[in-house]
Amino acid sequence: MADPSSYRPKPGQIPDSPGVYKFRDEHRRVIYVGKAKNLRQRLANYFQDLAGLHPRTRTMVTTAASVEWTVVSTEVEALQLEYSWIKEFDPRFNVKYRDDKSYPYLAVTLNEDFPRVQVMRGAKKKGVRYFGPYGHAWAIRETVDLMLRVFPVRTCSAGVFKNAARTGRPCLLGYIGKCSAPCVGRVTPEEHRELAEDFCDFMAGRTGTYIRRLEKDMMAAAEEMEYERAARLRDDAEALKRAMEKSAVVLADATDADLIAVAEDELEAAVQIFHVRGGRVRGQRGWVTDKVEAVDTSGLVEHALQQLYGEETGDSVPKEVLVPALPEETEAVAQWLADRRGSQVSLRIPQRGDKKDLMATVQRNAQQALGLHKTKRASDLTTRSRALEEITEALGLDTAPLRIECYDISHLQGDDVVASMVVFEDGLARKSEYRRFQIKGFEGQDDVRSMHEVIGRRFKRYLQDKERTGEWEEPRESGPAPTGPVPAPAPMGPAPAGPVPAPASIGPAPTGPVPAPGPAGELGPAADDPGPGESEPREDDGRPKRFAYPPQLVVVDGGQPQVAAAKRALDELGIDDIAVCGLAKRLEEVWLPGDDDPVVLPRSSEGLYLLQRVRDEAHRFAITYQRAKRAKRIRSSPLDDVTGLGETRKQALIKHFGSVKKLRQATIDEICEVPGIGRRTAESVAAALASTAPAAPAVNTATGEIIEEDDGGTS
Repeated sequence: MADPSSYRPKPGQIPDSPGVYKFRDEHRRVIYVGKAKNLRQRLANYFQDLAGLHPRTRTMVTTAASVEWTVVSTEVEALQLEYSWIKEFDPRFNVKYRDDKSYPYLAVTLNEDFPRVQVMRGAKKKGVRYFGPYGHAWAIRETVDLMLRVFPVRTCSAGVFKNAARTGRPCLLGYIGKCSAPCVGRVTPEEHRELAEDFCDFMAGRTGTYIRRLEKDMMAAAEEMEYERAARLRDDAEALKRAMEKSAVVLADATDADLIAVAEDELEAAVQIFHVRGGRVRGQRGWVTDKVEAVDTSGLVEHALQQLYGEETGDSVPKEVLVPALPEETEAVAQWLADRRGSQVSLRIPQRGDKKDLMATVQRNAQQALGLHKTKRASDLTTRSRALEEITEALGLDTAPLRIECYDISHLQGDDVVASMVVFEDGLARKSEYRRFQIKGFEGQDDVRSMHEVIGRRFKRYLQDKERTGEWEEPRESGPAPTGPVPAPAPMGPAPAGPVPAPASIGPAPTGPVPAPGPAGELGPAADDPGPGESEPREDDGRPKRFAYPPQLVVVDGGQPQVAAAKRALDELGIDDIAVCGLAKRLEEVWLPGDDDPVVLPRSSEGLYLLQRVRDEAHRFAITYQRAKRAKRIRSSPLDDVTGLGETRKQALIKHFGSVKKLRQATIDEICEVPGIGRRTAESVAAALASTAPAAPAVNTATGEIIEEDDGGTS
């Protein structure tokens, strides 16, 4: 590992003009390429205190052994030179988008004497007109088959073409009218090229002209009573319309634009591009990349633009490029695109209308592509096994953590503090085992104390379940160990026929939500619930099996303080056979109890990827519960505190009196007049409303007017 100060240039050596710089390692290999509007300011950012650098940047500068730069005259030249060097040197620390497959294009070989329409993949060739990319090659062939009725362009290979020219007999397509047969001289090379150019114009979006021309010729043929020719023209127009229907209209006619969306997480990013030509989506493609450099959404967009248009010229660069975030050097990138196209290019973020709606669709596709990429990676058995092995080795575990539990704390400025527990078994999510907690042992914001409480409650329940089922019991002074199931303690008396109660010292096991620890550590009235819509597995006796299985590894969302709190909670319960670690989100470092330095897993590690997925799922589950809890609190009513008053009778009270204010002013006898409300319930309602009554009416200080209260059922 090199010290950046050992190769840091002197400040006076670095120019303050635009340029492109390269970092090289000790073997003189280029490991990073970047551009800057001011080289001196940009390079100074790399040679600051290592602790202040992003971890990916820190890794790069400590891997490098030298830096060099090239001065250019404009930012546009810097952008072009950066792209050229990235393509030439393939630096390991630069973001490089990779296709998950080779997309097929519809290509017209205008560089040949007799242009040919075909499906092409791979690198683009000079003099060939490309349309697409398409998702599948069969979609191209269907479109071409429809269009050959109107534009009978050659589609055969060079060998077939030469053989037909030698024998003087065209191929089958020439006989059925789907090829103009230039091989046997039915059309001249000029006429065939004109057909190919018309084909390209139609594919480029200029569709209305050809369809109107065909319909005009059809009407003229019908008037002249050439009905066979009119019918053929009618079928040609219908074929073109069917070809157009294969790509839906999404924007106004004559709109040429590319829409680029980005979905990202800490380690990877996915880019989706929709190619709109003539108002229709003519192609779609997507890339996935590892975030090997410290880059934000703007940087990802700039890299995508470089890769997408770095080899393109002319109409291949559209008039509009719509992006989710503008690159840092917006004007330079827009000028570079204009130079590639040969005319002005609009680079902007869509703000309203159809373009914004279509951008939302592209964004959803990007999110789906990233999720699909992660799902493929997670569902592979070999990959999951390797991830568990890497975690075992990195954390020094005795066995692979086949069951991993992760905990996260969520709140909004100290209110509605909740926690989540998610479970992964064999590297896959086990949603039926998810649990959620309300923090009621204290009030306020204290993630460390909350983590200690949640871990304590979860594993206290685990010990209780073991004791209740006879898997574990207090040590005895004498007597042989029983060979069968452990009987219940004597003070409890004979076991009832129903569910077996817990030991008397703990009290009967609750059948509803598990109480939270009170201030002294005893169980109180909080809730440990399954997630919404998630069922609970049942034991043989019908009771919920909440915390029956212990994990091999507990992961907490956080660093040293949260890990220490979780470990302390386990130690207090006498549990020493469960490993604990924490994953700090900002730096993706793994912390172990008692260690001053974190465990840094390689960025490409499958073990880190699995830990990150577990952590992110815990965060998602916690924040979903916290938002639902906050929304419920906002919609709460004073009537919610009345014991035994259900939603139906609450609605009946509000409907009868019109508002909570009028209900608060009613007498007990008046409340009893509501159907279904007895006197005891009416007294409870009156008492609950009296305890929440406002102290005094609000007054408008400007006018002296008393502001009337009208709380229509909420507070």
